[in-house]
Amino acid sequence: MIEEENRLTITRGETMVVEISKLDEKGSGQAVIWRKNEQGNPKKLRLTIPQTLLGEKVKVTVDKPERRRRKAMAEEILESHPERIGPACPHFEKCGGCVWQHWDYQGQIQQKTNHVKEAIKAQGFDPNLVRNTIGMDEPWHYRNKMEFTFAPDGSMGLHEQGNFRKVISLETCLIAGKEMVEAAMEVADWAKHHQLTGYNKDAHEGLLRHLMVRQSFATGEIMLALFATEGPEAHLKEVADDLVKRISGKFPQVKSLLWLENTQWADRTQSEKSHVLAGRDFIYDEMDGYRFRLWFDTFFQTNPTQAQKLVDLAIEQAQPKKTEKMIDLFCGVGTFSLPFANAVGELVGIEIVETSIESAKRNAKDNGIFNTSFLAKDARKGFDQVIEEFGRPELLLLDPPRSGAGGKVMRRIGRSKPERIVYVSCNPDTFATDIKELEQFGYVLNVVQPVDLFPHTVHVECVAQLTLI
Repeated sequence: MIEEENRLTITRGETMVVEISKLDEKGSGQAVIWRKNEQGNPKKLRLTIPQTLLGEKVKVTVDKPERRRRKAMAEEILESHPERIGPACPHFEKCGGCVWQHWDYQGQIQQKTNHVKEAIKAQGFDPNLVRNTIGMDEPWHYRNKMEFTFAPDGSMGLHEQGNFRKVISLETCLIAGKEMVEAAMEVADWAKHHQLTGYNKDAHEGLLRHLMVRQSFATGEIMLALFATEGPEAHLKEVADDLVKRISGKFPQVKSLLWLENTQWADRTQSEKSHVLAGRDFIYDEMDGYRFRLWFDTFFQTNPTQAQKLVDLAIEQAQPKKTEKMIDLFCGVGTFSLPFANAVGELVGIEIVETSIESAKRNAKDNGIFNTSFLAKDARKGFDQVIEEFGRPELLLLDPPRSGAGGKVMRRIGRSKPERIVYVSCNPDTFATDIKELEQFGYVLNVVQPVDLFPHTVHVECVAQLTLI
């Protein structure tokens, strides 16, 4: 047994060899060490060791071994996993943007399939209903949105793995679109040239906080949104003008250059006042032949290649008919609503974020779709209202956040008895818990198709179909 092999007595700062027995929910390896307490009895210490794989033997040094759980970095890989590879990115060992660049992509895909199977098996479902995960032909430069952070010294990058107080300065990023990275590096050079300070989270001082970069892979349009603690007026006007000059001269595809004021202590990309330095305050994107307007705070799938597969799978599993009514729960800006609207008789979308609902309405109008209506309410209250006014739908699609829809929402869905339910999930564990609630109402799970939208990370999406018996 692996745990027996790691049974030993350790002292503070001792170096040892351990074997990785499993991977945790963040993708890091875990090992178990047994040690003796003051009474001489065995006590378990769980070690979390990032960038390791199942079965590997590694050398680590543990500080504070009296604790129950500690994190340590592998000092040497003594016996490596056969699927271990060299990371492609020079920042991988420190940057928190990816966790699995040391793992062959096919191994990542298999792990994600296993994760979904284990999640539904834990709730009593047949794991054989889970198909193999659909991966990417080219699992690099797939993201159409990135949020970079400024360090107090003004350098720009991503947070260190497991440490949101430290920013790793970047020269490149292999998961973001190439043009996005080039534009972001130009902003970083601009900040360095003018010796602009970054925001200090502890002292709550400094100018620059974040840079959000979005690009439509369909239209090529780019948005650069700079978040700062002050507006670009007065003493900052010259540096703002220089930013416009730099970006306009080198990146004509930037159609939206924004300066957004954020004085709140919360470390989020939010805005109290917006300034359009150049272009407009949104960019155009397209998916499945439909055009969408994206503002800085618009939620939109960040991997357009795989997101298209999600839409196609959802339609395939839903089997929509022109005679049917449909509810799109957690509809966002209408990513699924628009393609489904052309396949059903009438569709109602429900979403708690009012700006998203306004965008959904505008997107439907822009695309000449007039058999939709959208309601800005939370899922529970909105669902009750729609059922009362709209009646029982034959088809329901839900795409909830990582926390899932929750038991109360799922039971409401079950009581409304749509003939078919398509669940699009970004968290296999909450997905499995949610659909368990539907069994009591006579629903059966038919198929689960995982899709990899985030290569080199632990995240996996899935599309599932349930039918009413």
